[in-house]
Amino acid sequence: MKLEHVAFNVNEPREMAEWYAKNLEMEIVRADPASPYIRFLADKARQSMIELYNNPAAAVPDYAAIAPLVLHIAFNVEDVEAVRDRLVAAGATQATEIVTHPSGDKMVFLRDPWQVPIQLINRRKNLI
Repeated sequence: MKLEHVAFNVNEPREMAEWYAKNLEMEIVRADPASPYIRFLADKARQSMIELYNNPAAAVPDYAAIAPLVLHIAFNVEDVEAVRDRLVAAGATQATEIVTHPSGDKMVFLRDPWQVPIQLINRRKNLI
């Protein structure tokens, strides 16, 4: 069995998918033109996907009220500071300071323009 995707009900899936494609090196691999405007985005390695959609049958969570330690989308990056700066310039906001864990992993939490928490992490040793 292989994990295919993790899904998020959001207010603006089309706009959010475009922002993730432009700023987080993701590729929109499926885009449904009608409501609920499902967008599947694959990472650069095509090893994981997220789904963004807006289904009125369920409430969109208040992502701004969700602590990044409760829910976040994590991206493994080479240079945490440089990617943070680039994403902030593109409309993200920094939610925490950069920290380095005893393992040597360096990380920071941001919020995308829709307030969904994003983690940027540089792992000293990749997990998978």
